[in-house]
Amino acid sequence: MEENKEEVVEKEQENEVEVIKQDNTKQELEDMTDRYKRLMAEFDNFKKRSSKERDSLYNSLTSDIVTSILPVVDNLEKAVLVKTQDESYKQGVEMVYKQLIDTLSNLGVEEIKTVGETFNPEYHEAVSSVQDDSLGEKQIKEEFRKGYKIGEKVIRHSMVVVAN
Repeated sequence: MEENKEEVVEKEQENEVEVIKQDNTKQELEDMTDRYKRLMAEFDNFKKRSSKERDSLYNSLTSDIVTSILPVVDNLEKAVLVKTQDESYKQGVEMVYKQLIDTLSNLGVEEIKTVGETFNPEYHEAVSSVQDDSLGEKQIKEEFRKGYKIGEKVIRHSMVVVAN
């Protein structure tokens, strides 16, 4: 009988040890699961941050390049408006201008709307003000130089004449 008591006590001790091991294992598993979830969240945040930085860098580089091309666009625009006897020459200049505008458009560059719009200092630069009763207050009457933007980032402000 005493042997049975000793065996029972030993088995109870073994069971207690097993329960403690299981509790420790569960705790370790919970800790590892928590670390895994935190690591995945951290990695997901890193991916989002990297994507935003990459997009920002792309837009910044694009706007720098486009800024250097805008004087060429302005000059081609003026060349299209010039009267000439040679229609083939005029068509050639118009095609080059359209191709350049299409290329800029493919890069996400948009022209800032001006004439008839309300003056917005975020997009427009007022170079003159006139009184015109046919136009509303702070309405743009004329555009001196076109402005451009990529998304909401202004590359170059439009130079405009504002009424009233």
